[in-house]
Amino acid sequence: MSDILHRIGVESSPGAVYEALTTVDGLARWWTEDTDGDPEVGGVIRFRFEPGGFDMKVLEARPDERVLWEVVDGPEEWIGTQVHFDLKQEDGYTIVLFRHAGWQQPVEFMYHCSTKWATFLMSLKNLIETGKGEPAPGDVRISNWH
Repeated sequence: MSDILHRIGVESSPGAVYEALTTVDGLARWWTEDTDGDPEVGGVIRFRFEPGGFDMKVLEARPDERVLWEVVDGPEEWIGTQVHFDLKQEDGYTIVLFRHAGWQQPVEFMYHCSTKWATFLMSLKNLIETGKGEPAPGDVRISNWH
């Protein structure tokens, strides 16, 4: 199994980052504008993009500490993988330790998704620090996969 790993520091409180990760409005302002569903534990959030989308079941949501989703619908490579956001306060920053865990193989699509996750995590950082993220469809295009 393979994982995508990223770390960013956001000049803000863990609470502000947690809100952006656990509300439909917050998620739509940094990942994709076409977001809906139930962000409560046990609920499913739907994220749609031009080439398709993902449905994430919320497995865990610990305020200011952790958000965990499992992919229940989307590209075959994503089904059953888990998306982790672990938060901690460090020297005036909220550190986000991101992990997209459980890829069966490090296929080319995983390389693409790693780059896209990095751009979206920077969108999250920008949203919290400046009030403006870069969610899809206004995100950075990196290839024909978007």
